[in-house]
Amino acid sequence: MKSLAVVILNYNGIKLIKKFLPSVIKFTPIRYNIYIIDNGSSDGSVKFIRSNFKRIKIVQLNKNYGYAKGYNIGLRNINDDILCLLNNDVEVTNKWTEKIMTQFENEKETAVIQPKMKNFNNKDYFDYAGASGGFLDRYGYPYCNGRIYNKIEKDNNQYNEIIKIFWACGACFFIRNNTFKKFGGFDEIFWAHFEEIDLCWRLQNNGYNISFNPNSTIYHVNAASLNSYDPKKTYFNYRNMLFTITKNSKQNLFLLLLEKHFIDAIIAIFLLFTRGLNHFTAIIKAYLSFYKHINLLIQYRRNNKRKIIHYKTRSIICEYLFHKS
Repeated sequence: MKSLAVVILNYNGIKLIKKFLPSVIKFTPIRYNIYIIDNGSSDGSVKFIRSNFKRIKIVQLNKNYGYAKGYNIGLRNINDDILCLLNNDVEVTNKWTEKIMTQFENEKETAVIQPKMKNFNNKDYFDYAGASGGFLDRYGYPYCNGRIYNKIEKDNNQYNEIIKIFWACGACFFIRNNTFKKFGGFDEIFWAHFEEIDLCWRLQNNGYNISFNPNSTIYHVNAASLNSYDPKKTYFNYRNMLFTITKNSKQNLFLLLLEKHFIDAIIAIFLLFTRGLNHFTAIIKAYLSFYKHINLLIQYRRNNKRKIIHYKTRSIICEYLFHKS
């Protein structure tokens, strides 16, 4: 049987650690390792963990490196066969690791697996962040089985089969360790948001599968680390979406970006009137950062495989607006 490391990235999350770490310890078999990678917390997180959770192994970083670089650095000396990258705002359930580990044993071409993700505060419903596995539309907007735009479905066992998906949510992200490191882990230019989608896309361009397994369930507090109404989240989402499609899309890049610029301009105006000036300017800043990095992104695009068409739906926003019930 393969070994597993459950690895939780933490930054000033002592309240979340107190609330959610006990379930991870309770329901993770003792034969598996549990790590905390601490991103330079100043709230006493490390001291609290050392005093109260003797089972936990701590990798202590000297500052906050963000999600992508924090994991890349913290995982360097963790050598278990399978990694589960787990948010500190996740409650796990009984036998949450077992069916996924069995799937890794049986499917050699599967590199990444996501469990069923449900909402911690409304446990009959899927979680916004990952639900039952993720997909992208033509313009890089993400959606999930169980969640399209902001419409979230109740779990009526409608997604209870193991299937291939396009991306797995970083809040609970099982991946083969050797594959993660072979492809350089997360792209650190992202800092946070979309780095798991970028990695899943890169892996598929190299022949690996991404899978959803409904036989494992976790509960996630969506946006506990960065609120969805924070302009910083808007900035990272739109900037990193541009990074991702520029690096990985097989489509004609000029036409794709031209169409996407038009759509994002409409969304920016909509956000100006619904969420205020800060969200409008966040999208402008996202584009400025994108153009600052565009030469680097195009160099990556030229030097790496781009084999797959990434979308089934042309525009998930249009589908939501014109087909919602």
